[in-house]
Amino acid sequence: MMNRRNFLQHTVPLAVTMPGLLNGFSFTADGEESPLARLLEQTLTDTDHVFVLVQLSGGNDGLNMVIPLDIYGNYYNARTNVAIPQSQVLRLDGTDKSGLHPAMTAMQNMFNEGKMAIVQSVGYDNPNFSHFRATDFWNSADTRSNRRERVKTGWMGRYLESEYPGYPDAFPNTSMPDPLAIQISNFPTLMAQGSIYSMGLSITNPEKIYTFANPFSDYPLNSVPANKELKFLRVISEKTKIYSDIIRAAYQRAATMATYPTENGLADQLKIVARLIRGGLKTRVYTVSMGGFDTHKKQVNASDTTTGMHAKLMKDLSAAISAFQDDLELMGLDERVMGMTYSEFGRRIKSNASLGTDHGAAAPLILFGKNAKKGILGTSPDIPADAQVVNNIPFQYDFRSVYASVLEQWFCVKQPALDSIMLRNFQSLPLVTGPCGVADDPEDNNNAAEKLILKMWPSPYTINATVQFSTNGGNTMIQQIDGLGRVVKVLTNQDYAAGTHNLDIYNDGLASGVYFLRLQNKSLQKVISVMKMP
Repeated sequence: MMNRRNFLQHTVPLAVTMPGLLNGFSFTADGEESPLARLLEQTLTDTDHVFVLVQLSGGNDGLNMVIPLDIYGNYYNARTNVAIPQSQVLRLDGTDKSGLHPAMTAMQNMFNEGKMAIVQSVGYDNPNFSHFRATDFWNSADTRSNRRERVKTGWMGRYLESEYPGYPDAFPNTSMPDPLAIQISNFPTLMAQGSIYSMGLSITNPEKIYTFANPFSDYPLNSVPANKELKFLRVISEKTKIYSDIIRAAYQRAATMATYPTENGLADQLKIVARLIRGGLKTRVYTVSMGGFDTHKKQVNASDTTTGMHAKLMKDLSAAISAFQDDLELMGLDERVMGMTYSEFGRRIKSNASLGTDHGAAAPLILFGKNAKKGILGTSPDIPADAQVVNNIPFQYDFRSVYASVLEQWFCVKQPALDSIMLRNFQSLPLVTGPCGVADDPEDNNNAAEKLILKMWPSPYTINATVQFSTNGGNTMIQQIDGLGRVVKVLTNQDYAAGTHNLDIYNDGLASGVYFLRLQNKSLQKVISVMKMP
């Protein structure tokens, strides 16, 4: 019997034209029933919260976005030709350790007004430096390199699939009459992909979307080999038409209230999102994006490093998100909406000779909105005094911990659904206020992390060494990270009683060089640098 993949492969004209016919409503045609749909037969979570994801495509230079002031000398020495002058860094209330790029005055105001949170050094254990592969990792929340093992669904797709079992056949309905997710894009991304269907629509202009008749309605559903596939396509096309009408109506009955910057592509997209929310859509997730972050060369102007390509990106990002936040407040919607920026990777610590930076690992991530916990979670990234060309920033927080915390604290997702969506358990971080948020503040978290003991002797070490660490009890993990930002050893990952413990290392087989030890205990982590000698 012909399966869906074979049907598409052998029906060339249909397969080629379908993205246009369906206006970007994507699906995987060879999936089976979602294991989440079978596992999580639960009622709709009682929340009207909306989440907006802002993708910074190309790999944002986080070191020039959130500048480390407490280790400014190491930062400057590593990138003298692109470093932001210390006197020009925008100061943030409540901290003297970090500041923002001078073009980000609008976001500086947001932070100082308590509408923004920064998470330092967000990454994962084995960073990939391909734009496409790394983007897939971030969108799927699955970092396995083996393609056969990796899931083909997105983290938001799995969330929406668990929240709305029976989609799309049972939708729209009275409890959820609107699209589950909307991506302001020419094509859908993996992020919203469910086990079979995309859980959202991809649009660019809400007034000029799918308006013609179902192109599959005239195909007879009888004994043809592709009967199952035709039915599949008919359902998708019909649902797309219904949702397109709903989106158009919502957009036409609302207008924005704030002034958005002109000649700013991100602002244009966020303006659409604001109108759709005000138009009454119950849509849970929106995605927008801005490109241009692959700054290998001419990232700054040689005569003034506060200007140039990256400065323009920072200004546009800051102004667009600030205007969006103002709009939400004027509409009385700021209690319902939160957002987050992310990029597929950061840039290297050391700049190159072309006034640019190359593909790197960890970078800061920003959450914005009235319910983002104001503050900076984590410490300034560990920058060696003699940073080499290959050196990367070691991650402090796994990006999947951020995702899990958003699902738990903003969408009120509980166990066992949370671990099923995220594929395994990840630590909860203090990121969100509100009815299902957490009580901890980022600064309290940082202070508690500072009190943890993490040291090694001898230092430097050669063959044998002892790691001493403290824990507040429960699961405690210590990872050893190399200069490229990769976890090369997991020294321990188990439950410990609260207190101080020693861990002996014997002939670890690692090459000489700079390494980092990362201690994780519940929501706390601490990173130190160590040296191995030949």
